[in-house]
Amino acid sequence: MKFSKRWLPAHLLVWLYAVLLVVPLYYFVASAFKTNEEIFGHPFALPHSLRLGNFETAFTSADLGLAVVNSALVTVVSLALTLLLALPAAFALARSTGRWAAALEKVFALGFLIPTFAALFPTFLLAAATGLFHTRTFMMLFLPATAMPLSVVILVQFMRTVPREMEEAARMDGASTYAVLRHVHTPMCLPGIATVLLLNFLTFWNEYLYSLVIIGPDPAQRTVQVALPTLKAITGTDYGVLTAGTVLTLVPVWVVYTVLQKRMQQALVSGAVKM
Repeated sequence: MKFSKRWLPAHLLVWLYAVLLVVPLYYFVASAFKTNEEIFGHPFALPHSLRLGNFETAFTSADLGLAVVNSALVTVVSLALTLLLALPAAFALARSTGRWAAALEKVFALGFLIPTFAALFPTFLLAAATGLFHTRTFMMLFLPATAMPLSVVILVQFMRTVPREMEEAARMDGASTYAVLRHVHTPMCLPGIATVLLLNFLTFWNEYLYSLVIIGPDPAQRTVQVALPTLKAITGTDYGVLTAGTVLTLVPVWVVYTVLQKRMQQALVSGAVKM
């Protein structure tokens, strides 16, 4: 009984926080199936029917299908390139000692101090100088560069938890440095890799400012976050269509979050190393 009373305030705060999250989400999803009259007349009532008219209008009006493909392409390529660069860099820093290694690690951490708006104009000039302005290719190269500080810092901390004895045993068996990274460190750092993928996916998928400036509003190349605001100009004040379009863009985020969250939990629980 004492335990229950002691933890009662904590439970109440947790449930209150859950309600504060669920109520806006419910209102948002329910509005996607309503008309403007229903949204303003009965904002928290259930929709009269689960009609998909708002979703069809949003999908066709803003050409969200092509925009989702563009966003997926930019995001997947950027994630792959980020891991390709961050894993070796983190491995080298985790196994290095001395002043130079510590200084180099701090250099990566300095990336957190660069404001987003401060790099916009230099990035614009770089895209124009390389001839990649108004292309998705530049964003595929630029986004991994912005994600390197966070990715390297996170992966370094995970790789430092790998016992050196395992690395030494692998080298005694004739494993190369690449084999040690691939077969020893990478399997044991799956929680860190999943964390990096999840955080970077959310950042890459929701990126708007640089995509608008670099890629531009061209329907053939624009990402979903650039295409979504065009619904305001097309449909005016049809908030049901606006919320429906936003819900469509959130589905991939929910799917990726669910999958990676399970991977993180499985890796943390199992703790197994696949050689």
